[in-house]
Amino acid sequence: MQNSEVFILAIESSCDDTAAAVLHNDKVLSNVVANQLIHTQYGGVVPELASRAHQQNIVPVIDAALQKANIKKEQLSAIAFTQGPGLMGSLLVGSSFAKSMALALNIPLVAVNHMHAHILAHFIEEENFEKPQFPFLALTISGGHTQIVKVNNFFDMQIIGETTDDAVGEAFDKSAKILGLPYPGGPLVDKYAQLGNPKAYAFTKPKVPGLDFSFSGLKTAILYFIQKKKLENPDFITENLNDICASIQYTIIEILMDKLKLAVKETGIKQIAIGGGVSANSGIRKTLKEAEQKYGWKTFVPKFEYTTDNAAMIGIVGYQKFLSQKFETSSVVSKARIQF
Repeated sequence: MQNSEVFILAIESSCDDTAAAVLHNDKVLSNVVANQLIHTQYGGVVPELASRAHQQNIVPVIDAALQKANIKKEQLSAIAFTQGPGLMGSLLVGSSFAKSMALALNIPLVAVNHMHAHILAHFIEEENFEKPQFPFLALTISGGHTQIVKVNNFFDMQIIGETTDDAVGEAFDKSAKILGLPYPGGPLVDKYAQLGNPKAYAFTKPKVPGLDFSFSGLKTAILYFIQKKKLENPDFITENLNDICASIQYTIIEILMDKLKLAVKETGIKQIAIGGGVSANSGIRKTLKEAEQKYGWKTFVPKFEYTTDNAAMIGIVGYQKFLSQKFETSSVVSKARIQF
């Protein structure tokens, strides 16, 4: 189905951000996100509080997205929403609203896999940003996922490597917590790492066969290291924070790059695209760009606002599914865990 006037309203509510976007074909007209600050006092996302906040935010966020796009709801071609994976209560708020609105407007409903959206965010039409060519390798790195995916086309993706325990985002956040940094700690580790020496402290990289990852052992090693150093010097963290963060970040990036290099060797694919919240990390972005010169790769780093959870990435998948008429009925169900 080809239509030069496709307008997609996209809704994302998988975790603690309520987001809505309007796309005209593959171009973003608006991308609105409401963050939930309430979770900072708990050191992590509280599912019940998240779903309540989504209920409060969803109407104003969608209204803002339509107004910013200068689009009336009657002009919409379809509504796309995150089906999963995510927090069940949060997902239900977005899916219920999407179903109701699609029914009221008598337009198609499109269900989107959140992890597919992180990968396909690269296909949003954006000035000065190239789109990868199929097939390519996608490294999806977030608070809940760490995957290497072989992407053959928009609807044919295969996970060839994934974490056996914790996700890379969790490794960043838990390390930050060990250092006494507030939640979310990952961006703070990145901030201090830029001022430190990445070779100051050596952490052992886990030995995991194939293309799979493991981060639980690294987290434990960091915990024991900090406990030991604090016994020797109670002010160790304060006096060495930049170097500690730089060393942690360097080790995590090394783990990711080792697996990527192996994936390129095994598949012969030299196009690498990153996605997910952790792809906002400056060290990962820099290392991946350096890999173009070092290994002859072609790397794709998304625009910063399309890395963390957002509705524009849901919209681009919605647009591709609209063209292929991959629609759902109102009986479609949200899924906390969803088949990739």
